[in-house]
Amino acid sequence: MQRIGLAEVSAWVGREIGVSDWLPVAQDRIDRFAEVTQDRQWIHVDVDRAQRDMGGPIAHGLLTLSLLPVLTASVMYIDGVSRSLNYGFDKVRFLSPVHAGARIRSRHLIKAVEPKAGGICVTQTCTVEIEGADKPALVCDWLGVFYA
Repeated sequence: MQRIGLAEVSAWVGREIGVSDWLPVAQDRIDRFAEVTQDRQWIHVDVDRAQRDMGGPIAHGLLTLSLLPVLTASVMYIDGVSRSLNYGFDKVRFLSPVHAGARIRSRHLIKAVEPKAGGICVTQTCTVEIEGADKPALVCDWLGVFYA
Protein backbone atom coordinates (compact mmCIF):
# COMPACT_ATOMS: atom_id res chain seq x y z
CA MET A 1 0.00 0.00 0.00
CA GLN A 2 1.22 3.48 -0.86
CA ARG A 3 0.95 6.09 1.86
CA ILE A 4 0.99 9.49 0.22
CA GLY A 5 0.95 12.88 1.93
CA LEU A 6 -1.80 15.18 0.71
CA ALA A 7 0.81 17.70 -0.48
CA GLU A 8 2.59 14.99 -2.51
CA VAL A 9 -0.37 13.64 -4.49
CA SER A 10 0.41 15.89 -7.47
CA ALA A 11 3.78 14.19 -7.88
CA TRP A 12 1.91 10.95 -8.71
CA VAL A 13 0.09 12.33 -11.78
CA GLY A 14 0.64 9.97 -14.68
CA ARG A 15 1.95 7.20 -12.43
CA GLU A 16 0.39 3.96 -11.33
CA ILE A 17 -0.09 3.85 -7.57
CA GLY A 18 -0.56 0.13 -7.36
CA VAL A 19 -2.79 -2.91 -7.62
CA SER A 20 -5.26 -4.06 -4.99
CA ASP A 21 -5.57 -7.42 -3.32
CA TRP A 22 -7.84 -9.96 -4.98
CA LEU A 23 -11.48 -9.87 -3.87
CA PRO A 24 -13.89 -12.77 -4.46
CA VAL A 25 -17.31 -11.92 -5.86
CA ALA A 26 -19.45 -14.71 -4.44
CA GLN A 27 -23.07 -15.40 -5.37
CA ASP A 28 -24.10 -14.38 -1.86
CA ARG A 29 -22.67 -10.88 -2.43
CA ILE A 30 -24.51 -10.66 -5.77
CA ASP A 31 -27.78 -11.75 -4.13
CA ARG A 32 -27.43 -9.19 -1.34
CA PHE A 33 -26.72 -6.43 -3.86
CA ALA A 34 -29.79 -7.50 -5.84
CA GLU A 35 -31.94 -7.19 -2.72
CA VAL A 36 -30.60 -3.76 -1.78
CA THR A 37 -31.00 -2.35 -5.29
CA GLN A 38 -34.11 -4.38 -6.17
CA ASP A 39 -32.37 -5.39 -9.39
CA ARG A 40 -33.25 -9.08 -9.40
CA GLN A 41 -32.71 -9.77 -13.12
CA TRP A 42 -32.28 -13.49 -13.69
CA ILE A 43 -28.74 -13.13 -15.10
CA HIS A 44 -27.68 -12.17 -11.58
CA VAL A 45 -29.83 -14.25 -9.23
CA ASP A 46 -31.30 -17.29 -11.02
CA VAL A 47 -28.30 -19.57 -10.72
CA ASP A 48 -29.82 -22.52 -12.61
CA ARG A 49 -31.09 -20.49 -15.57
CA ALA A 50 -27.91 -18.41 -15.76
CA GLN A 51 -25.81 -21.58 -15.68
CA ARG A 52 -27.89 -23.11 -18.46
CA ASP A 53 -28.13 -20.01 -20.67
CA MET A 54 -24.85 -18.15 -20.15
CA GLY A 55 -22.33 -20.19 -18.21
CA GLY A 56 -23.35 -18.92 -14.78
CA PRO A 57 -24.70 -15.84 -13.05
CA ILE A 58 -22.86 -12.54 -13.36
CA ALA A 59 -22.40 -9.67 -10.95
CA HIS A 60 -24.20 -6.41 -11.58
CA GLY A 61 -21.91 -3.87 -13.23
CA LEU A 62 -22.86 -1.41 -10.52
CA LEU A 63 -21.85 -3.94 -7.86
CA THR A 64 -18.40 -4.16 -9.42
CA LEU A 65 -18.19 -0.37 -9.52
CA SER A 66 -19.34 -0.11 -5.89
CA LEU A 67 -16.48 -2.37 -4.78
CA LEU A 68 -13.87 0.24 -5.74
CA PRO A 69 -13.65 1.72 -2.20
CA VAL A 70 -12.82 -1.64 -0.62
CA LEU A 71 -10.38 -2.47 -3.43
CA THR A 72 -8.71 0.95 -3.14
CA ALA A 73 -8.20 0.50 0.61
CA SER A 74 -5.39 -1.98 -0.08
CA VAL A 75 -3.76 0.28 -2.71
CA MET A 76 -3.36 3.72 -1.19
CA TYR A 77 -3.90 5.90 1.81
CA ILE A 78 -3.59 9.68 1.68
CA ASP A 79 -2.16 11.12 4.90
CA GLY A 80 -3.22 14.51 6.22
CA VAL A 81 -6.85 14.26 5.12
CA SER A 82 -9.60 15.45 7.46
CA ARG A 83 -12.37 14.27 5.12
CA SER A 84 -12.89 13.11 1.56
CA LEU A 85 -15.90 13.13 -0.72
CA ASN A 86 -16.80 11.01 -3.70
CA TYR A 87 -17.16 13.53 -6.54
CA GLY A 88 -18.27 11.04 -9.18
CA PHE A 89 -17.12 9.09 -12.19
CA ASP A 90 -16.22 9.83 -15.78
CA LYS A 91 -16.13 7.38 -18.67
CA VAL A 92 -17.37 4.28 -16.84
CA ARG A 93 -17.23 1.30 -19.17
CA PHE A 94 -18.27 -2.28 -18.33
CA LEU A 95 -16.10 -4.38 -20.63
CA SER A 96 -16.45 -7.98 -19.38
CA PRO A 97 -18.91 -9.74 -17.08
CA VAL A 98 -17.79 -10.83 -13.63
CA HIS A 99 -19.12 -14.34 -13.07
CA ALA A 100 -20.15 -15.43 -9.59
CA GLY A 101 -17.14 -16.92 -7.84
CA ALA A 102 -14.59 -14.90 -9.82
CA ARG A 103 -11.93 -12.81 -8.15
CA ILE A 104 -11.34 -9.19 -9.08
CA ARG A 105 -8.69 -6.60 -8.30
CA SER A 106 -8.19 -2.96 -9.22
CA ARG A 107 -5.28 -1.11 -10.77
CA HIS A 108 -5.01 2.63 -9.96
CA LEU A 109 -3.28 5.44 -11.82
CA ILE A 110 -3.44 9.10 -10.78
CA LYS A 111 -4.69 10.91 -13.88
CA ALA A 112 -5.08 14.47 -12.58
CA VAL A 113 -4.98 16.62 -9.46
CA GLU A 114 -6.58 20.07 -9.34
CA PRO A 115 -7.87 22.50 -6.71
CA LYS A 116 -11.55 22.05 -5.86
CA ALA A 117 -13.78 23.72 -3.26
CA GLY A 118 -11.01 24.32 -0.73
CA GLY A 119 -9.45 20.90 -1.27
CA ILE A 120 -7.95 18.94 -4.14
CA CYS A 121 -9.79 16.83 -6.68
CA VAL A 122 -7.91 13.65 -7.48
CA THR A 123 -8.88 11.76 -10.64
CA GLN A 124 -7.85 8.11 -10.64
CA THR A 125 -8.11 5.85 -13.64
CA CYS A 126 -9.29 2.55 -12.20
CA THR A 127 -9.14 -0.73 -14.07
CA VAL A 128 -10.91 -3.68 -12.45
CA GLU A 129 -9.34 -6.93 -13.61
CA ILE A 130 -10.84 -10.41 -13.48
CA GLU A 131 -8.47 -13.18 -12.49
CA GLY A 132 -7.58 -15.22 -15.58
CA ALA A 133 -9.45 -12.96 -18.03
CA ASP A 134 -7.92 -11.11 -20.97
CA LYS A 135 -10.21 -8.08 -20.74
CA PRO A 136 -10.97 -6.05 -17.61
CA ALA A 137 -14.41 -5.98 -16.02
CA LEU A 138 -14.49 -2.20 -16.04
CA VAL A 139 -12.46 0.93 -16.60
CA CYS A 140 -13.38 4.34 -15.22
CA ASP A 141 -12.08 7.68 -14.03
CA TRP A 142 -13.02 8.14 -10.37
CA LEU A 143 -12.97 11.62 -8.86
CA GLY A 144 -12.54 12.31 -5.16
CA VAL A 145 -12.12 15.58 -3.30
CA PHE A 146 -9.72 15.51 -0.34
CA TYR A 147 -9.49 18.18 2.39
CA ALA A 148 -6.59 18.90 4.75
